[in-house]
Amino acid sequence: MGFKTGIVGLPNVGKSTLFNALTRTAAAQAANFPFCTIDPNIGDVSVPDKRLDTLAEIANSKQLIPTRMTFVDIAGLVKGASKGEGLGNQFLANIRECDAIAHVLRCFDDGDVTHVEGRVDPIEDAEIIETELMLADLENIEKRLKNLTRKLKSTDKEAQEQVYLLEKANKALSSGKPARSIDLEADQIRAFQLLQLLTAKPILYVCNVDEASSSKGNKYSSLVEEMSTKSGASSVIISARIEEEISQLTDPEEMQLFLSEMGLNEAGLDRLIKSGYALLELQTYFTVGPKEARAWTIGSKTTAPKAAGVIHTDFEIGFIRAETVSYDDYVKFNGDQGAREAGKLRSEGKSYLVQDGDVLNFLFNN
Repeated sequence: MGFKTGIVGLPNVGKSTLFNALTRTAAAQAANFPFCTIDPNIGDVSVPDKRLDTLAEIANSKQLIPTRMTFVDIAGLVKGASKGEGLGNQFLANIRECDAIAHVLRCFDDGDVTHVEGRVDPIEDAEIIETELMLADLENIEKRLKNLTRKLKSTDKEAQEQVYLLEKANKALSSGKPARSIDLEADQIRAFQLLQLLTAKPILYVCNVDEASSSKGNKYSSLVEEMSTKSGASSVIISARIEEEISQLTDPEEMQLFLSEMGLNEAGLDRLIKSGYALLELQTYFTVGPKEARAWTIGSKTTAPKAAGVIHTDFEIGFIRAETVSYDDYVKFNGDQGAREAGKLRSEGKSYLVQDGDVLNFLFNN
């Protein structure tokens, strides 16, 4: 079950530098000129979760397999991207394939790094990108509504639902609001997601600050935080330069010492990954045994059979029940057997909604 977060922003705001550090590689070319990223770079990263280490220690697991997220470094957009300016629609398509957007904003002063607009204003930068995505959505909606007109003459319920949702999104966009701002009924959410509107995707603002501001932020990041709060989005403060330095350290103790000297409790990239995970409303369950301890990613409100299907479709099809222990009880009673003896191991059926941190063992028909 893959989840992609697209890293977007204007040219020269630190996207590629951040991506390099994020994936612990030099896969993305970081350079001080626009459009140095042409093809989107893709990297899988582990979602940091100390619970997995604890579970593996209790079960004496030989191998630890964390859950993962995919980050896509998308080339810088500019004004007019929706009309093909810069590298244009090619990269709007890259964004459309992602589940969420991490919007990197320049929140630092540096005369040696060129800003494509010749100034430092993260709020205006955010508005430029949002406007281009909204314009692209409006154009997309117009085309799709024309194509659906013929189907509306029939009793095609799917087409009718699409038209209803597209018109609702069109109304919001025409009034200057992103598609993510509209209210939906629970049974409309899936159909709305399938429309793949750019401004419907959840957004995380990444404030790329100077090294001195890495722990507490600065005047620019404060403005972004205020903006994100008002719009119902979220934000995280990161210094891409510091994260690049951290990515070169292989000794955990050396890394922790470096973080302490910078006044940080954890790497900003770990906070970014966790924020992206929360942004997509994801959660983790675990399977634990002597062979391996493994984390699995699922959405919130996922039933036990659907969670089993993440491991293998046969698990979902032949699902019988799930032996379930909460993470806290697994640790408190030192594993499955202790939890069973304490009456904390439960058998859950098909309607059970898996909780974050559950340790599960699935029983199914072959």
